[in-house]
Amino acid sequence: MVQGFPVVSGFRGSLSLKWIRQLVLVIGLVWTGAAFAAPTTVMVMGDSLSAAYGIERESGWVNLLRKRLPEEVDVVNASISGETTSGGAARLPELLGQHDPDIVLLELGGNDGLRGLPPGQMRANLARMIEASRESGAKVLLLGIEVPPNYGQAYTDAFRRVYRGLADEYGIPLVPFLLDGIALDKSLMQDDGIHPTAAAQPRMLDNVWPTLEPLLTDERQLADQPH
Repeated sequence: MVQGFPVVSGFRGSLSLKWIRQLVLVIGLVWTGAAFAAPTTVMVMGDSLSAAYGIERESGWVNLLRKRLPEEVDVVNASISGETTSGGAARLPELLGQHDPDIVLLELGGNDGLRGLPPGQMRANLARMIEASRESGAKVLLLGIEVPPNYGQAYTDAFRRVYRGLADEYGIPLVPFLLDGIALDKSLMQDDGIHPTAAAQPRMLDNVWPTLEPLLTDERQLADQPH
């Protein structure tokens, strides 16, 4: 017996040492594999559009995203109905510390627009959230929204430019309009004309997925690299 390991008679030194080395190698591979298997966390920071307002939460596009992804990807839905960019900017630092996300989806601004708040204020709040997310080590995906045309051409144009301008300035991916193909289809909108129905949720996910998928692929490849 050498240090608690069995020794085969006739091969005392060489076999026991070889056995120990193999055991150490296996243990090392197990620990390395555990590091590779670290889960990816995706956090959605949004308002009622991502909080499944007016429908069953299980039907919401964020929950559909959770079902589409493999088990090793954790999806945190930090969305609150009625949330503004100001409220999101105030909440985000604590959420980043709590969940340590790898990818943050920012879906805010719609309530700023409905309240007629200055686009410059919205831009500053979103910029704070982008910077805080990136400083925490997370990638950011910006989900744009648009306001109804009755707010006036100047306001709607300025509102739209906020998302494109931030995407260009920070070099982050952008989904220009989360409700593309939905907002003008009355059959896919609730009676308030603002919130999509359960039937619209798969389309919302399809609007997000082509831009989100490359970020997820990059994140998993990064996690699989030896440290």
